[in-house]
Amino acid sequence: MSFNQLQLCPQLLKALEEQGYEVPSQIQEKAIPEVLAGRDLLGCAQTGSGKTAAFALPILQLLWSKFGTANNHSKILTLILTPTRELAIQIYDSFRVYGRHLPLRCGVVVGGVSQKQQELMLAKGVDILVATPGRLCDLMDQGVINLNSVEFFVLDEADRMLDMGFINDVRKIGAKLRAERQTLMFSATMPNDVVKLVQTLLKDYVRIDVSPETPTVEAIEQRVYYVDTAHKKDLLLDILADENIRQALVFTRTKHGADLLTKQLVKDGVSALAIHGNKSQNARQSA
Repeated sequence: MSFNQLQLCPQLLKALEEQGYEVPSQIQEKAIPEVLAGRDLLGCAQTGSGKTAAFALPILQLLWSKFGTANNHSKILTLILTPTRELAIQIYDSFRVYGRHLPLRCGVVVGGVSQKQQELMLAKGVDILVATPGRLCDLMDQGVINLNSVEFFVLDEADRMLDMGFINDVRKIGAKLRAERQTLMFSATMPNDVVKLVQTLLKDYVRIDVSPETPTVEAIEQRVYYVDTAHKKDLLLDILADENIRQALVFTRTKHGADLLTKQLVKDGVSALAIHGNKSQNARQSA
């Protein structure tokens, strides 16, 4: 199957072509027709399965066909709730890429950065809002955000949302949404708390289970090097010298260790940046 067979509008197909997308992933192939048909959906899929496009593409299509330019960005029509700031920004970027040829506005509200800029963005109006629960609840409490016009509600990585303690925030946000909406929930696992949340938020839904085509353990080549502490950096430099390694993610035991290793790599001519909890949100996004 190709994206042309999923009844997407020419503007979306053009954006996908520009991104080099040709064949939908398993979750996209199964979910997009159901969302376009107006069904609530529970998607069980791992990170990296292409689930962002599985909900972003049909939502953009439905917004365009239903509202066109009539909304004038005055009301929030779509809310995507996600557990982390970094994931929220990734989803926001995806909506902007897929919807680049449609007159729809997308915004993001997350903690760790200036609220004032987000208030200005909201005042100008957005059709699609991507948010983390904490900052969204803060803005709701302050009367900055009104969710009673939301037509599409997406709860992404629901299991992580609950693991991080956001269950009360999710319930609070869900209670502010209109009953006549389309709800999409995605979760890699289905613990009891997620099952209970499904029963609360979804109506007459379709469930789609997608297993990775290749399990992570089989897809990743793993090697172990035994080396004393004094020679760890030299070994790392030797590994990074491989021309096939264009990008690398290196984990250290401590934040201080991450900063120290970054300085050493830069000194040896390797382009490197550190990212950890002591960095500001802007520094993490920049990295």
